[in-house]
Amino acid sequence: MAEPVLVAESLAGCRARAARTVLGQVVLPGEELLLPDQEETDGPGVAGERPLRLNAGMCPRLRVVCGPGLRRCGDRLLVTKCGRFRHKESGSGSSGGIYWVDSQQKRYVPVKGDHVIGIVTAKSGDIFKVDVGGSEPASLSYLAFEGATKRNRPNVQVGDLIYGQFVVANKDMEPEMVCIDSCGRANGMGVIGQDGLLFKVTLGLIRKLLAPDCEIIQEVGKLYPLEIVFGMNGRIWVKAKTIQQTLILANILEACEHMTADQRKQIFARLAES
Repeated sequence: MAEPVLVAESLAGCRARAARTVLGQVVLPGEELLLPDQEETDGPGVAGERPLRLNAGMCPRLRVVCGPGLRRCGDRLLVTKCGRFRHKESGSGSSGGIYWVDSQQKRYVPVKGDHVIGIVTAKSGDIFKVDVGGSEPASLSYLAFEGATKRNRPNVQVGDLIYGQFVVANKDMEPEMVCIDSCGRANGMGVIGQDGLLFKVTLGLIRKLLAPDCEIIQEVGKLYPLEIVFGMNGRIWVKAKTIQQTLILANILEACEHMTADQRKQIFARLAES
């Protein structure tokens, strides 16, 4: 009768692992991870016992930001997606940084603050319906443009490409977009030009291209003069001087996801010679 008790205790102890010990490893949905400030209390020790702390109420708690694939469940992190567990330190020492799950996902789930590329599909009254690749279209008011008033309405037609950001995005409400920042300025957002090419890539490639240390965009910019817009919903709009150059740039960006650094250098060297 002792063996089942030991097995049950071992399984209960394996339910939650320390977040720092699984960095860079693959995590599965349903796993619970302990935050750094909970590792000591819920870590090694006799079950049901916690170390006695003087002035425990005065102990400062770290501020932890949960990114995609994670959800806060009390004092622990609950994994909701399959992928590699990542962490990024913050600049201030009082914060625990950002934790997220890096997964190869194609379907986009709207997140507040994300900059996305949408397609205007309909106009109902003063609201535009924008397809952002999610489960339902987002709403965009005609007043959500720089300098827009009731008399001075923006020139937006069905089929236009819109670059904006989400101000409302949760599972209980319809996503809402705007094309202005907190100061009321466009800051690069609005209707994208008629020319150019729009294509879709994986969400992992978008995050890779938008990373500060990404060398792909620097190498692509040396080939041809171009205009490029990245959407966190997996859409990229690119425009070069000619149609041939635009297609070449689009093919390069799509293929970079599965290329090594040496393979990219060889391709860029061939294009530079031609």
